[in-house]
Amino acid sequence: MRILILGGTAFLSKEIATQAVAAGHDVTCLARGTSDEPPRGATWVRADRSTGQAAYAEVAGAWDAVIEVARDPEPARQALAALADRTRHWTFVSSCSAYADHSVPDAAEDAALLPALTPGTASTPENYGESKVAIEKATLAATNGNAHLCRAGLVSGPGDPTDRYGYWPARFGRNSGPVLIPDTGRHPTQAIDVRDLAAWILLATERGTTGPFNASGDQVAFADLLSACCEASAAHTSTISASEEWLVEQGITYWSGPGSLPLWLPPHHEGFMARSNRAAKAAGMVLRPWQETLSDTLGDERVRGLDRPRKAGLQPATEERLVGLLQGGGPT
Repeated sequence: MRILILGGTAFLSKEIATQAVAAGHDVTCLARGTSDEPPRGATWVRADRSTGQAAYAEVAGAWDAVIEVARDPEPARQALAALADRTRHWTFVSSCSAYADHSVPDAAEDAALLPALTPGTASTPENYGESKVAIEKATLAATNGNAHLCRAGLVSGPGDPTDRYGYWPARFGRNSGPVLIPDTGRHPTQAIDVRDLAAWILLATERGTTGPFNASGDQVAFADLLSACCEASAAHTSTISASEEWLVEQGITYWSGPGSLPLWLPPHHEGFMARSNRAAKAAGMVLRPWQETLSDTLGDERVRGLDRPRKAGLQPATEERLVGLLQGGGPT
């Protein structure tokens, strides 16, 4: 197949390109290349998508498939205008953040979506879900509804640039001092290995699969994930848990970003990492054991540096201070 990937240089899009090249497809990656280069064997068209439809001048002709990973609706619309009428199959990698309600576990693809971002409104991290909905709607309009809307969950695995999943195996891997954890009990986590997500996107492309699909991993209790992190790293450190109320009082944030406890979710998000993935699995999505993803992530974290600066999680000094407060008899 002649496949055009709008990206192909970073994390998921590069993994898709790598697997597509390995499968023998004719792969072109259209990207600026500010983060990395496409994999060996792919054709690289250097282009800045902010220039509008002019960015696609060098990718003329018909395509068997286009794979789009954009977050900003405007370049996504420009790509659709330039390419949709000469592309047999279109994939848009959307997100489960597109859903309006995250409080209901096991919700499927028919759950209500957020309102689409209004044209002319800047796309920001705060309106990420609305931006993805806007691109979904534009994609369906340009392809007459014949597109694969891949609503990805949390993407994990080696090379993850967000540090959300990798924080925990790396933290246990450091094997220093008590590990501060949120008192989450059996709350679920749900992550999909980047390699499995890329394989599913490529399989759906090869089969011409269309429609919305939740591309999420299987649910794993937070407690089980942490226990596996401890076991995989052969850590001899203990854990110390704190209540949600106390952590919030200390200024610790949910989910991701600096000063957070990654994967810890705020109230009314019981379904955020507990979405149904049955439709995608029935259509061919295959997931490796989550313990394999964790082990490979730990290996990757050790190579990248367990003590490196991170985009998500607690700084060691912050964690030590909080643990000291808890061990000193502060309320939990």
